[in-house]
Amino acid sequence: MDHGQHSGMWVPPEPPTWGRMFLPHLDAWSVLAVLSLLGAVAYLVAHVRLRRTGVAWPWWRPASWLAGCAALFAVTGTWLNGYSMVLFSMHMAQHMVLSMVAPLLLLLGAPVTLALRTLPRGRGLAGVPRALLLDALHSRVARVLSHPAFTLPLFLVSLYGVYFTPLFDALMADPVGHQFMLAHFTVTGLLFFGPILAQDPWPRTVGHGGRILELLIPMPFHAFFGVSILMAGSLVVQTFADPPAGWGVNPLVDQKTAGSIAWSFGELPTIFVLAIVLFSWMGSEDRRARRLDRAAVRTEDAELEAYNARLRAMAARSAGP
Repeated sequence: MDHGQHSGMWVPPEPPTWGRMFLPHLDAWSVLAVLSLLGAVAYLVAHVRLRRTGVAWPWWRPASWLAGCAALFAVTGTWLNGYSMVLFSMHMAQHMVLSMVAPLLLLLGAPVTLALRTLPRGRGLAGVPRALLLDALHSRVARVLSHPAFTLPLFLVSLYGVYFTPLFDALMADPVGHQFMLAHFTVTGLLFFGPILAQDPWPRTVGHGGRILELLIPMPFHAFFGVSILMAGSLVVQTFADPPAGWGVNPLVDQKTAGSIAWSFGELPTIFVLAIVLFSWMGSEDRRARRLDRAAVRTEDAELEAYNARLRAMAARSAGP
């Protein structure tokens, strides 16, 4: 298969099909794809080590992590990554997976908790990785990066600040800039959803109500972003103005498809995360109610025992000489 080149990346000359899009393809710029493979291997090694210690670990956590790595690889280590350089719809699908799908799956794997349980403890050289991880979690930088005053604007900047300014075309024109943008989308999703899902220890703890509020605040802006692209009468970015002539792609129609993808991806993951937080909230309330019930029973037992003790003391005094 002959391939063309676009901004330092190879793209196939044929129009995209489901069969072509997900054929594996790695090149010198497939950084996230390589990291996804390394992350899958590292997690499995840690999981095996944890199981050997006899510590229980839910099956769905490694399944979720591996699914997240697979999603990351699917949009950065296949020909979809090449198609995303010339078609807005392919790029938007890649963006939404990197920022809304892969982060959710990776975070549900609780990798920080797994690392803290499997990394060696101690003061020697072997204990340095775990100590560094704990220091990072408790650092001032981590508290800033996990604060909604940082994560919410970052989430919105990754939409409006990238696509409605010349920044997008500038990043897409350079392979390094393109990789930086893809990494930015992924990190933004991890920082935004991490405190909301709260599957791992985070520098900042928020109640369930606050987590739901953090989730819902940017959603209207995300929906408006998708609608803005969907309804635009002219091209939002110039990178995708000239798709290959033989593909029969109308760039404005393709842009509307991109807007539809952005809008739909903003709704479905939100419902998924909202359900997780609500179930967690109900579970915590049930556990709290059971703790209060046990405390009430212990209090009643103590009061009953004290009452019986007083009765025995009174009976003893009445039976005395």
